[in-house]
Amino acid sequence: MAQLDTMHPVLGRVIENIEKVMIGKRDVATLSLVALLSEGHVLLEDVPGVGKTMMVRALAKSVSADFKRIQFTPDLLPSDVTGVSIYNPKEMQFEFRAGPIMGNILLADEINRTSPKTQAALLEGMEESSVTVDGVTRLLPRPFFVMATQNPIEYEGTYPLPEAQLDRFLLKMKMGYPTIQEELEVLNRAQKSKPINELEAVITIEELIELQEEAKHVFVEESIKRYIIDLVDRSRSHSSVYLGASPRGSIALMKAAQAYALINGRDFVLPDDVQFLAPYVLPHRMILKSEAKFDGVTTESVVTKIIERTPVPVQRTLNR
Repeated sequence: MAQLDTMHPVLGRVIENIEKVMIGKRDVATLSLVALLSEGHVLLEDVPGVGKTMMVRALAKSVSADFKRIQFTPDLLPSDVTGVSIYNPKEMQFEFRAGPIMGNILLADEINRTSPKTQAALLEGMEESSVTVDGVTRLLPRPFFVMATQNPIEYEGTYPLPEAQLDRFLLKMKMGYPTIQEELEVLNRAQKSKPINELEAVITIEELIELQEEAKHVFVEESIKRYIIDLVDRSRSHSSVYLGASPRGSIALMKAAQAYALINGRDFVLPDDVQFLAPYVLPHRMILKSEAKFDGVTTESVVTKIIERTPVPVQRTLNR
């Protein structure tokens, strides 16, 4: 992980601002910013109380974005997410009341606790950047970023996301517990006030959109693209894997690497960027064979071995 003094001056300020609230979570803050710059979304899987909600709130405040939160429950309806048309007797016509999906940054808390139909309403917006209500398609605001959370411990009464829907998330990651020293600092900061209430924006929405466009123009050399394809292709042919990452995974890894390079103050992608991001981009797009699961193999361990065994490009590809 790069030091703040070597990062992009503006994006480094965003991460530094988040760290005023989130102690010892620079990697999570950086990865969240990678997804935001890539116009992708994050699935955060971890136990309650480690700061998932605080992370996305700190990110939203840092970029002066409109923050919305949905607590997913079994009785939640798709219209509770997207919005609904209500008849106005005075005007004698239906009026659209926007749902929380119409915000810039949305926290979808415990997404696996709601029905597949309601999950699909959110995932349509994530993929298409629009929602359809009563036959009318409405564009979502830009930027639009979803951080969905799920608890990996309690599965009773939940609706696990199908693999095809997991593929819609750019990154899947965990928060993890803080160290003893970090937790002590958390207690000291929370003793008299809530640090999140004192957090102020360091960039505007307009600046963020400009940075999203800048990330798209980060140079990806042909050999790096081939390296990304090699990693993804090996996920499809690995002996423990039933279904490997799709071409969407290749695109996601390239876009994430572009954003990560920009955060680190570069206008070009390195193999190191791809290696760092692959464990967050690829595992949730893969399905293991049953016998591999019984042997204790995980998609994360498979991706780690694939990275170790895939030749790294060491020179530019010559255009012929």
